[in-house]
Amino acid sequence: MTIDVSKYKGLIFDMDGTLIDTMPAHVDAWRVTAEKFGFPFDGKWLQSMGGMPSIKIAVEISKAYGIELDAKEVSDYKMGAFSQIDESGELIADTVDVLEANLGKKKLAVGTGSQRVSAIKLLTRVNMLDKLDALVTATDVENHKPHPQTFLTACELLGLEPQDCVVFEDTELGKQAAHAGGMDCIMVTEQGLQFFPYQA
Repeated sequence: MTIDVSKYKGLIFDMDGTLIDTMPAHVDAWRVTAEKFGFPFDGKWLQSMGGMPSIKIAVEISKAYGIELDAKEVSDYKMGAFSQIDESGELIADTVDVLEANLGKKKLAVGTGSQRVSAIKLLTRVNMLDKLDALVTATDVENHKPHPQTFLTACELLGLEPQDCVVFEDTELGKQAAHAGGMDCIMVTEQGLQFFPYQA
């Protein structure tokens, strides 16, 4: 299915699981972290929280299992484990093809739940950083997905209104964030790219 993005002036991409297939590495890092800190490991549930910073996921783990975890300690360990995994994912063709086709024609941004240092490292490794007009990370905003601040900040940096932008995402949290910001959303699914319009 071909997605028509001709009506938009800006394209905003999530990073993990949308542009770069890093989600298996993130989930594997959570498995290692679960073993270290002794909490149950549920890979599918953890994957569903893609787009949320690790420290907030650690808080959700504490709530879900009724255990007292030091969210910062758990998050730091998980991010360390992730950085040790050599294979941090390849580019996802469906979305990268759209980005490449619109290079120089539309404004391009990444809005990610990863920390800035990690995002810059990953985007540099896959030769994507220099192609972007803006990068918004978990480090740059107070309110993370499903709050729309990540994507609204990207719009501001691109000098565009939300209705002029479309968001590419792979998680329900990300889609909620796009719609909360008044933007259409294109989801990366096993069936390919699927369009979910914003409904006021």
